[in-house]
Amino acid sequence: MTLEPPPDHPTAETTAYRRALGAFATGVCVVTADSAQGPLGLTINSFTSVSLKPRLILWCLDERSERWPAFAAADRFAVHVLSAADRPRAARFARGVALLSEGEFERQADGAPCLPDALARFDCAAHDRIRMGDHMIIVGRVEDFAVGEGPALTYWRGRYGAMGEGE
Repeated sequence: MTLEPPPDHPTAETTAYRRALGAFATGVCVVTADSAQGPLGLTINSFTSVSLKPRLILWCLDERSERWPAFAAADRFAVHVLSAADRPRAARFARGVALLSEGEFERQADGAPCLPDALARFDCAAHDRIRMGDHMIIVGRVEDFAVGEGPALTYWRGRYGAMGEGE
């Protein structure tokens, strides 16, 4: 049973809008970057390709995020597309400040911390940052990438799932 505010409540329209947006199934990613406290991660589902030439991707950062200062200022970051087996990792980085432990990540040259075993990874330099509503659109110039095999972790109507099983 889903608890929703009464129709005349000020948040009722916002709740209905969020439910409508939840009808769009997305992949689940974790973005990593360095911060003053150390390497950290953030679960996102707002990831998309922008351009093939040059290679550009984007993701969106909520201004209410505790990790806003670090990610809004990061010159380098990595976006990791999670496999269906990565639900615990997605949940871990979805809330609060989630610092990466030593041994939990790898680093290539001067790049951002990278999570091993991602379904795909995009190592990026910040290309542009655009404030839009209550979010910041962060555009990354892809400098390197890696891809693996297996089913992808998905998010739909507030629940994790998988896509690509048996393919």
